[in-house]
Amino acid sequence: MARKIREIMTGSPVCVSPDVDLGQVARRMRDENIGDVLVTDGDTLRGVVTDRDLVVRCMAEGGDPSSTRVGDIASSADVTVGPDDDLGTAVHLMREKSVRRLPVVENGKPVGIVSIGDLAIERDEKSALADISAASPNR
Repeated sequence: MARKIREIMTGSPVCVSPDVDLGQVARRMRDENIGDVLVTDGDTLRGVVTDRDLVVRCMAEGGDPSSTRVGDIASSADVTVGPDDDLGTAVHLMREKSVRRLPVVENGKPVGIVSIGDLAIERDEKSALADISAASPNR
């Protein structure tokens, strides 16, 4: 069983600049088959945006994805883990902060993302969440 974040994280996260429009972000999510991107300024992590954020923080409010910048709707990235942190640290932070994904940062630079699904697969591969998380994506 894995003990460290680096053993289960998704490496090489997709990062975008805060000034990229949400239409581009949505297409990137579709093309890369992901549900979140990290918002970075150079190598510095500034925020996180999920597919749900696109809908709830932009479209549901009548926003235009082609003119709304990702930096305007990104959640702050004040909760992160390191690749050598224990899995329990991620579980604790996700519970405490009510988040489903955590950026993984090493030496100030984002190097991955760990999700609640990653933890479910690792900790209890027979759970419903692990089954769902391991399933092939819908097309």
